Amino acid sequence: MPLRQHAEEATQAGIPVCDDFNTGDNFGVSRFEVNQKQGIRWSAARGFLDPVRSRPNLTILTGALSDKLVLDGKRVAGLEILREGERCVAHSRIDTILAAGSIGSPSVLQRSGIGAPEHLAELGIPVVHALPGVGRNLQDHLQLRSVFRVQGIKTLNKTANSLWGKAMMGLEFALFRRGPLTMAPSQLGLFAYSDEREQTPDIEYHVQPLSLDKFGDPLHSFPAFTASVCDLRPQSRGEVMIRDRDPHSAPRISPNYLSHPDDRLKAAKGLRLTRRIVAQPALAPYRPIEHLPGPQFNTDEELAFAAGNVGTTIFHPVGTCRMGKDDDVDAVVDSRLRVIGLQGVRVVDASIMPTITSGNTSSPTIMIATKGAEMIRANRKTNDSG
Repeated sequence: MPLRQHAEEATQAGIPVCDDFNTGDNFGVSRFEVNQKQGIRWSAARGFLDPVRSRPNLTILTGALSDKLVLDGKRVAGLEILREGERCVAHSRIDTILAAGSIGSPSVLQRSGIGAPEHLAELGIPVVHALPGVGRNLQDHLQLRSVFRVQGIKTLNKTANSLWGKAMMGLEFALFRRGPLTMAPSQLGLFAYSDEREQTPDIEYHVQPLSLDKFGDPLHSFPAFTASVCDLRPQSRGEVMIRDRDPHSAPRISPNYLSHPDDRLKAAKGLRLTRRIVAQPALAPYRPIEHLPGPQFNTDEELAFAAGNVGTTIFHPVGTCRMGKDDDVDAVVDSRLRVIGLQGVRVVDASIMPTITSGNTSSPTIMIATKGAEMIRANRKTNDSG
């Protein structure tokens, strides 16, 4: 919807709205929800698996590596796994469920001979079932990490670079489950419009009171914050393809970030909007200075190039076993998550998304799993693969 209409509806819902930069644009302000309980990340395993670990009809094997599906013609009868150096087979009576994620699920299918025939032939894997879409359609939210030095305020850069600061953070967490160690990856979120013609927000911010050059590097020695912006609806598409038959080998992941011209333009707009936000009077007392990507990048082409320098995954890969109709040559699963053309196997994870969600993917993936569980239960009652 148009920005002004969005603002009016937000106001009616009781969400405070402020004019943005005297341009007439509007933003709503609300709580930033996270999957957390008592200062600890509340994962799907904690929320759904831990409460039922003692059920007699549930067996959990750890340290097991999924290799490939066991097929009897066009019916999947189980899964081959490697555990403690031995090859084992887990047989299924009704359905085998793949939930290895957008990287793991297509890899298992490809090792099983299910995928693009030309790719499997290159690896010497017999084609059991041709499905060209397996591993393709990879999408992710590329976050563009703008870093700004600040003055007159302490950030986590200083705290985490001090032995005393680290000790106090650990003590506060251990005793009270409070403080920086309870933080979600980001403490501030914002959905915004890259252009007034957009009907719904198409970019998202994740803001942290810390900074570093790249993941794995130490935090900067100077006080700074990071404002990461991502395109919620990227047009670029990548792929996940296994390199060989060995399940221990990491697959080749080619995200192809910024390969579409629309994504490069959106990246330039996002970085420009970040600068506008940081230049507002509310932040003026802290005298922010752009450290990354750097004020020397200004044109659309320069900012798109800079986006490639500061962009990193936000760990939202989806789409590599995408849902579609039976006559869609690129589809991998149908509307009931069954692998098209096979019986007895479903894929239930983020890989089935045809297009990435316009927001974080954790909760949508849990919703996919919940719906998939309902389908599996209904299937169990009828004892077929419907």
